[in-house]
Amino acid sequence: METTFTWEIRVKNSPLLIKKCSHCDSDRFYCSDKFRMNAQKKNIDVWLIYRCVKCDNTCNMTLLSRTKPDLIDKKLFHSFSMNDRNVAWQYAFSAGMASKNNLQLDYDSVDYEVISNISPESIIHMTDEIISIRIKCDFDLNLKLSSLMKRYFSLSSTCLKRILEQDVIHIPAKKVSLKSKVKNDDIIFIRMKYLIESLRGK
Repeated sequence: METTFTWEIRVKNSPLLIKKCSHCDSDRFYCSDKFRMNAQKKNIDVWLIYRCVKCDNTCNMTLLSRTKPDLIDKKLFHSFSMNDRNVAWQYAFSAGMASKNNLQLDYDSVDYEVISNISPESIIHMTDEIISIRIKCDFDLNLKLSSLMKRYFSLSSTCLKRILEQDVIHIPAKKVSLKSKVKNDDIIFIRMKYLIESLRGK
């Protein structure tokens, strides 16, 4: 028998941008959740505005450059115009967009909570041989499976290492290790007997 639960990862902030400030000694910028748009002749440029965490100096991440208005999705264009925070965060969490701008994101600066339809205490008392957990997350926050397990079950580093070494956790098409990452719709399979033994010995 296999039971499926859900872990919803709710982020509380977008990742800081790693960049040396030209006005102070800071090397981190926060997303302002605002866009800057500029029309040049028949083309439009769009940037996501960042501000220094210390002095509030601005830094712009290029999203669209010299793009014809009719090539921009109308809904997306409206989101830019209205400073839609959800759209801003989709770009703010995008490692690909940061890379295009020769920038790096500080994912360690992201705070999140795990919302589940079962508590860790209840899991310990389950009799299922295997349970599966589906990951739900609106943003790609480069989250390590080890960090997620450690937070949800309040594990020590030693216990976590033991769980991973004993092949307690399995993710299809992925080799599970301390560096394994989880994304939206990933399914984690957990062998309950060995998990419970590890948790009781933590």
